[in-house]
Amino acid sequence: MGSMNRVFLMGNLTRDVELRYTPSQTAVADIGVAVNEKRKDNAGNLVEDTTFVEVTLWGRTAEVAAEYLKKGSPVLIEGKLKLDTWEAEGVKRSKLKVVCTQMQMISAGSGKGKSSASSQSTTDTGEPPVDNGNGEDIPF
Repeated sequence: MGSMNRVFLMGNLTRDVELRYTPSQTAVADIGVAVNEKRKDNAGNLVEDTTFVEVTLWGRTAEVAAEYLKKGSPVLIEGKLKLDTWEAEGVKRSKLKVVCTQMQMISAGSGKGKSSASSQSTTDTGEPPVDNGNGEDIPF
């Protein structure tokens, strides 16, 4: 039997994107995403839980994020879980994070009583989807 490692997150950036490059000049950025969940507690009160997730972006996706996103920006992330392990001062440490394979920027516009959303997507190759000129993505 096979296995699957896929994560979808929609939330807001917790800090501005800091772009850096590896020695081989590959772009990389680490971002924080806050994911909010509303639920009722045992007493029936509405409470909001926030989960903070670290996400690593690579290549053109990292460059696009650095150019267009800032702290508070809404974003949809598709990726996979990765466990980083290291040793510091003789103590083994680990951190579970998400490695982004696809990112979609989400922006909301406002009108009279209406809310519209537009988005821009990049994949692990960093290429945006094909645009047919009328604002809709071509499905192939």
